[in-house]
Amino acid sequence: MDYIKIRFGDDSDPFSSRFEQTVEEMFRSLNPRFTLCERAWNPPMDICETPDDIIIRAEIAGVDKEDLGVEINRKAVRIYGHRRAMTRLENSTYRLAEIQYGQFERVLFLPAPIDTEIVSSAYSNGFLEIRLGKLKLDEVHRIPISDE
Repeated sequence: MDYIKIRFGDDSDPFSSRFEQTVEEMFRSLNPRFTLCERAWNPPMDICETPDDIIIRAEIAGVDKEDLGVEINRKAVRIYGHRRAMTRLENSTYRLAEIQYGQFERVLFLPAPIDTEIVSSAYSNGFLEIRLGKLKLDEVHRIPISDE
């Protein structure tokens, strides 16, 4: 199986964003509630393509189905939602706090146009799977000619 790395977003200043992440991670290790700003998290996703379908899998464990949304058009898919924070344990010191909470949104541009009428989705064991039927562009449609 071949994997293709896909980057979304603008990395015009990678030093600045990496520095900001490092500072935030450093302070968050001291206090898990520390954040520089309200930030969206990006759940990991896979996109694979078959001759007939495009399949998207998103790892979004802990997100209630009611807090999840999917929107599609022929060229892109928008997956968004909210993961609620778990209750912090009283009288405890967190030594590691990596689980991300809050809003998330991903817009994925598709490798081929899809038929928005041929779509299915399922959410199980923390994974969202969306199957999108490709638009049949190579089909030939015969058009009858009338006598007028």
